Amino acid sequence: MIGAILAGAYGDVAPQGDFESIATVTVAAGGSATVSFTSIPGTYQHLQIRYLAANEGGAASDDPIYLRFNSDSTNANYRSHRLGGSGSGTVADSYQLPIAAATNGNGNAATYYAGGVIDILDYANTNKNTTVRSLSGWDSNGGGYVWFMSELWMNTAAVTRIDLTTFSGSDYREHSRIALYGIKG
Repeated sequence: MIGAILAGAYGDVAPQGDFESIATVTVAAGGSATVSFTSIPGTYQHLQIRYLAANEGGAASDDPIYLRFNSDSTNANYRSHRLGGSGSGTVADSYQLPIAAATNGNGNAATYYAGGVIDILDYANTNKNTTVRSLSGWDSNGGGYVWFMSELWMNTAAVTRIDLTTFSGSDYREHSRIALYGIKG
């Protein structure tokens, strides 16, 4: 009944942003330095990455995730902003780096993995630069972080490849899972 009323009053109320799984990577024993998605089709409006991940070493608590497009490793081609907080304080800063989200560092217990969602907006639009927004965080036995971040890739090329590495250069820990989805327009 409510659906019929809404449909009559507001037109079509069916979901307009269907998600389709493109690829999922689960890190095997021994870890992985980079997770890559290649040959990304240009048939979606947006992309989304969902992850549960931690690193093998390096950072004591949080370890930012570098999100690079089309094998572009020039840091000057990226801008990032982040707002974050923990139980003991807040952080707001910006970088000339491709920082898009965060993972749990090795200083926390091996059972704690960070969770996050990264939206890559209008990735196939060649008339503007690619923008990214993300929300990530984790708990570590009552402590932890939550991060809201944005990234700009100053390039108008359609995104066909995504590489995710950790800021510390440490491997993603075994059982880390990173999935790429396409969002229809």
